[in-house]
Amino acid sequence: MVDCKPCETPIDLKHRLDNDEEGVTTDKGQYQRLVGKLIYLAHTCPDIAYAVSVVSQFMHNPKDSHLQVVYRLLRYLKSTPEKGILYKKHENLKLECYTDADYAGDLTDRRSTLGYCTLLGGNLVTWRSKKQNVISRSNAEAEFRSMTLRICELLWIKIILEDLRIKWEEPMRL
Repeated sequence: MVDCKPCETPIDLKHRLDNDEEGVTTDKGQYQRLVGKLIYLAHTCPDIAYAVSVVSQFMHNPKDSHLQVVYRLLRYLKSTPEKGILYKKHENLKLECYTDADYAGDLTDRRSTLGYCTLLGGNLVTWRSKKQNVISRSNAEAEFRSMTLRICELLWIKIILEDLRIKWEEPMRL
């Protein structure tokens, strides 16, 4: 894929991947190796975390449509070699968390996918994209579940900061 055409986004914004039962089966080993490497890379590239979580759901029975999304991810990575995480020193430490959930976004099991990122002093410290464990009955419930989990994470980060002898008295933003 060295000579491939670069892509602007890691996944189509209106994607709707499902099991594609009637699709052409692809090489399972190759698919699993590619997605495994992307999972490893997603630890330092939060911009691909959601797309990698989507394609990793089909590792047991990958189809050609799933492999095309993986190839799109590779084309995106080719266009963004300079992207990464930059940490800067700031005098004012603020703890902020942003979260979002898509209501019943998975076509197979109707579970919602949540995504979040946590910033400490303007620097990205945690991020994740994950399907929720239960099926939400409404968009409000999906969002509420996502916010509840993020509050738990903010409290966990506060405990870690106290272990590092950083007393946290300011409000945390969600």
